[in-house]
Amino acid sequence: MKCPFCNYEDTKVIDSRSQDENATIRRRRVCESCGKRFTTYERIDTIPITVIKNDGNREIFDKNKLLGGIMKSCNKRPVTVKQMEALVDDIENCIMVGLDKEIESKVLGNMVMDRLKELDEVAYVRFASVYRQFKDINTFMAELAKLLNEKNS
Repeated sequence: MKCPFCNYEDTKVIDSRSQDENATIRRRRVCESCGKRFTTYERIDTIPITVIKNDGNREIFDKNKLLGGIMKSCNKRPVTVKQMEALVDDIENCIMVGLDKEIESKVLGNMVMDRLKELDEVAYVRFASVYRQFKDINTFMAELAKLLNEKNS
């Protein structure tokens, strides 16, 4: 690291600390030439995830928007905010691990439904009814029947 005071090419790290829940590393450095100290910050620079909507439009993945939809589905259910945040983090991590940083909204919705089904079946049905845009009671009942068949087999 180049010294910002004298432009000497070699500096020494004298202290390192994690910040922002391990998302950033703060380093105190000292210049080997002039002896002045300075601080640097390191963070991971990620490529944002893009969600491809059903109409073909693209938008940046919004973790809070996803969490909001899940919270509505889990309203008055025995699911903690911590569990919902973990669900969103798991989905985000799965997408980040993949090589492609674009995901179709229907794939994202299916990921949510798969996890909600394991977490809380009522929240799953609520999310599915909005996500799949159930048109009538028959569509709703068909989804419930499918869920019951999976549970009994």
